[in-house]
Amino acid sequence: MKTVISVKTDVATKKRAQAVAEEIGIPLGTLLNAYIKQIAATGIVNFSVSEPVTPKMAKIIAQADKQITAGDISGPFSTTEELFEHLDSLK
Repeated sequence: MKTVISVKTDVATKKRAQAVAEEIGIPLGTLLNAYIKQIAATGIVNFSVSEPVTPKMAKIIAQADKQITAGDISGPFSTTEELFEHLDSLK
């Protein structure tokens, strides 16, 4: 037996959720139903929020990409001790 759950949300949130669902090719109702089933099965509510990339973060990522491309990287390390010895050597 199926039932209907009504949820009130603002128009912008609904449209964005529908767009996200469409991007991954799953109807919004199916996504919501799967989430409700997960909550019912596990008793756990999970929320995940992505942090937007700020200009400062983009600059740091670009700098790291340049260092990796240039081979200016450390490691790999076989043990944590090896890692800490390397970090101590940078002081």
